[in-house]
Order: sequence, then structure tokens, then C-alpha cells
Amino acid sequence: MRLDKYLKVSRLVKRRTVAAELCQGGHVKLNGQTAKPAAEVKPGQTLELRFGNRLLTVKIAQTPEKAVPAQLADTLYEVVQEIQLQPAPRENPL
Repeated sequence: MRLDKYLKVSRLVKRRTVAAELCQGGHVKLNGQTAKPAAEVKPGQTLELRFGNRLLTVKIAQTPEKAVPAQLADTLYEVVQEIQLQPAPRENPL
């Protein structure tokens, strides 16, 4: 399954176009490597997503053939780590 589609089906990202933009912007890593939207995902791989000041690491448990109900979406992955990153300090212009 394509990475952008997996992000949408698993409901880690709300829309597939947003998932593709995250990948193209370098905010998604698959097994430690920056991944493109068309990268193939398989169970057992590690996925790292950066949303603003949040870093989410998940292990892919399943890759379904088609969309799954919202209640089952969280069974497609296991959260390994979730970190709140500190925002970069702003420089004082004075």
C-alpha cells in the first residue's frame, strides 16, 4: 500500500493530499529514511511523523486492502513514541 494512502486509511492524517504534502515536505520517515508519498509500506516497518511541534513514531501492524471503519483504524498501527517538541525560541528584535 502507498504511504500516503496508508496515512489516510489509518486516520493518522485527515486527507490523502495532506499526507502527500507531509511526505514531500520531509516530515515523514519510513524506517529512518525520508519517504515519498508512493513509498510502499508493509507490516513491521516504523513510521515517524512530524506535525508542527509533535513527533509521532508508530509501528505498522496491518496494511488493509481497502478502507476500514473508524473504530478499527487504530488497530492498523502501534504507537511507539509520542514526543512534544519545544518550539524554537524567538529572537528578540531589540
